[in-house]
Amino acid sequence: MRLPICLSLAVVSWAWCLPAHGDSRPNIVFILSDDHRYDFMSCVDSCPDFLKTPNFDRMANAGAHFRNAFVSTSLCSPSRASILTGRYMHHHGVVDNQRPIPAGTEFFPSHLQHAGYTTAFIGKWHMGHDDDAPRPGFDFWASFRGQGVYTNPVLNINGTQQTFDGYTTDILTDVALDWLKQDHSEDNPYLLYLSYKAVHYPFQPSPRDEHRYRDEAIDYPEKMANTERNYRTQPRWVLDRRYSIHGIDHMETGAFDKDPVPDFDQLFHQYCETVHGLDENIGRVLTALEEAGDMDNTIVIYMGDNGFHLGEHGFYDKRDAFETSIRVPMLALAPGRIAAGTKIDELVQNIDVAPTVLDLCGITLTEEMKFDGRSMQSLWQPRLSSTPPWRDHILYEYHWEWNFPATPTTLAIRTDRFKYVYYHGDWDQDSFYDLQTDPIERHNLIDVPAYQDQIESLRNQLFAELAESGGLNLPIRIPEGERLDQRKRP
Repeated sequence: MRLPICLSLAVVSWAWCLPAHGDSRPNIVFILSDDHRYDFMSCVDSCPDFLKTPNFDRMANAGAHFRNAFVSTSLCSPSRASILTGRYMHHHGVVDNQRPIPAGTEFFPSHLQHAGYTTAFIGKWHMGHDDDAPRPGFDFWASFRGQGVYTNPVLNINGTQQTFDGYTTDILTDVALDWLKQDHSEDNPYLLYLSYKAVHYPFQPSPRDEHRYRDEAIDYPEKMANTERNYRTQPRWVLDRRYSIHGIDHMETGAFDKDPVPDFDQLFHQYCETVHGLDENIGRVLTALEEAGDMDNTIVIYMGDNGFHLGEHGFYDKRDAFETSIRVPMLALAPGRIAAGTKIDELVQNIDVAPTVLDLCGITLTEEMKFDGRSMQSLWQPRLSSTPPWRDHILYEYHWEWNFPATPTTLAIRTDRFKYVYYHGDWDQDSFYDLQTDPIERHNLIDVPAYQDQIESLRNQLFAELAESGGLNLPIRIPEGERLDQRKRP
């Protein structure tokens, strides 16, 4: 479908056929989705059997699959700010979905512009609900306000509002491919930052995918059942949230909740159908790059901005530090640069994207950039030793939101085996999980004597690292927006 859009209004236009190595610096296509779980790709063994994602599988099979990718905050705006700045939430200052990014914040695409790259942002920005204006660092801009809509979106194209008919995931891909097809100088490489709304709640598949999986049987997660075993050792807030906003026992309770969640089976099937449509559009981008001859000088990186619970712990949503909230899909495809079928098990995070892209593009990483993350390039390069120097743990932070009060302020540290979680300002117990023996985090071991030395060590490390980087100065914001605080626990 050809869009009713005049991309000649772009600040910089581009040609479709870049010579394979007209510039030794690669093109970068960074694709971001919303709330896509790490395990809802059919290349992952635990993916539902009926969900097919041939294009995600194509990226994993022909490139690298990061099997332990995480976010530093599992919430849309903070996570997106961490991707663009390479910094933790306590450094970039975007702590919720209500407010814009602080003035003067520098995004990694600005460094690419200064190095001669032409840059484009297309899709969901979501840092400031009502502002869709072009942001620094991008020569071409096509975005929408806040969360946007799944059908018939209004896009701000370089400062001009235009209305489109159709499904938003398809339309954003159309705009991206049209941008790629414009005339440009073959001397300049490009960054395409393609940021989808999908698969954000409420899940809405494309008309062609609606009801695709409606009759498929669901393998409900073990931690979904409201049993004494599942909640025996968990903090009290976990059971409370089951009956409040983002809990499955909060569903189908009437219009007064202002949270019209469908029944769980419909929620699950619509999520899978929306993922299917996202995968179709990933395939369109990959095919277009191949047909244009661009792929052999392009690095395509895909990731999700957060995980998402689908019944685990009795939840739907994210925010907390459980695995299905903080783990995300991450794939990288670069023929000739990344060996096919590469599997990376090191702990990586969204803060690593910015330094990785700049490193790939030959831009020197300096202390002035203030990155908390580091370049992941060494993880897929041929190794002289069995393991390159890399982090042995990740940090996680989430600040309680006035709008969604069911989840407390959460600070966590996770190694390849253990996770310690601290809950601030809540009369409750903390959490400690052995992910090797209990990958679904059913058994909170915080009071088990045999683990006390390990718990104390991780707690001390968590607070020492946060204190050193200013992460213990928790912000308090003026309440803004709607408050969803219904609690229905009997």
